[in-house]
Amino acid sequence: MKERVPVLTGGCQCGAVRFASYSKPGRISVCHCRMCQKAVAGPFASFVEIPHGDFAWTRGTPATFRSSSLAARDFCAACGTPLSYRKVDGTVIELLTGAFDRPDHVIPTYQIGVESKLAWISHLHNLPGKTTSEAAGSAEAGSIVSYQHPDHNT
Repeated sequence: MKERVPVLTGGCQCGAVRFASYSKPGRISVCHCRMCQKAVAGPFASFVEIPHGDFAWTRGTPATFRSSSLAARDFCAACGTPLSYRKVDGTVIELLTGAFDRPDHVIPTYQIGVESKLAWISHLHNLPGKTTSEAAGSAEAGSIVSYQHPDHNT
């Protein structure tokens, strides 16, 4: 039997849960709905749609929270990283873009839930910005020891 080669991989912050997609992503969205804001504790969520048959949890099993009569959300029980949204009897899983090892490869193409979009989102590009070293100071930034799982399979 031929081994399937992942197109994209990702996982949680601690590495206890990892996943793989064996096909190119389907729709890639940004959702501004209030339920997604609460699920990721942020101003919006960004999702990559993958058919169930082209997706696998490759390490660990996520915990699940049934967020509505329609949907369930998977997350790492060890570190709390939100990982996915899925319709209970749906054909796809929608993985959060930040959980991918290469989030720069999953670029959103549309927005939903815009009735809950926070007004300040459209002004983010006007805010001043700093690198991590500039914000923390290069000595402090250089001394940080990360306990986060690396952005690749181990």
